[in-house]
Parts: sequence; C-alpha cells; structure tokens
Amino acid sequence: MSAHAESRKPNPPGTMAWATADPLRAVLALIAIITVLTGVVEMPFGGPLLQLLGADSTPETRQLFGTVGMFMVVVGGLLLHTLLSTVPSPEVVLWSGVQKTGAFGAVGIGVLNGVFSPLALLVAFFDLATAVLLFIYWRRLGAAAPAGLTP
Repeated sequence: MSAHAESRKPNPPGTMAWATADPLRAVLALIAIITVLTGVVEMPFGGPLLQLLGADSTPETRQLFGTVGMFMVVVGGLLLHTLLSTVPSPEVVLWSGVQKTGAFGAVGIGVLNGVFSPLALLVAFFDLATAVLLFIYWRRLGAAAPAGLTP
C-alpha cells in the first residue's frame, strides 16, 4: 500500500478522539450525516417536502427533487467518508463547500422567483453557513499540507 493510500485509511471503528480534538471536523461530520439523511428523505418523500417549502408538487418537480436528494446522499457521503479518514482530502472538502454554496444560491433564487416560500431560506442559510465552515476547514487543511499542495 502506498504512503498516500495509507494516509487516507479510515480511523479504526470506535476511534473518535479526533472529534474532541477537532470540533470543527466533528461538526462538519454531523452536517455530512444530516445531508445524507435529508437526501435519503427527499428521494421518496419529495412531494410533501415540496409542499412544506411552498413549491408545486408535480411529477416533474418530485423527480427533480428526488434527483437532488440523490446527489445530496453522494456528496454528503463523500464528505463524511473523507472526514472519517485519518487525513481528510482537501479536494473533497473544497468541492463540498462549492456544492453547499451552489445550493444556497439555487434555493435563494428559487425563493426570489416565487418557486419556494421564504421558509426555504432556512435551508439556504444553513447551506451557506456550512459552506463557510467547509472553506475554513479547507484552508486549515491547506496550512497543514506539504509545500506545493496547499489550497
């Protein structure tokens, strides 16, 4: 096994010392879990969630919402996977932040265009706050990276 692959090896089960040593990482891992669970719920229950957010529930919007949910599962799962690794991937953290920034913008535009009710801004600002935390963590990862590999 290469040194690079060895550094990405997940922590042994039950080893959570990093969570107390690195609270930001622990918060981001919790947010990643929330992202996965929310995506899992969006796939089969898009109709009621769309209605809760003040959007029309049509076959098309439910399909789109379910597709978004699937991508939330993938991105949230990838983020969680890297955060549980011995050395998190700065690239995964960066692109997760980009995704959360995009989600903030998309939901915000949806509210401005009357697609979603203002209640959806709670989701948008949660995504924005998550993006900020991810970018802070990404910068911190870059400060610890060897020369030439910094963000």
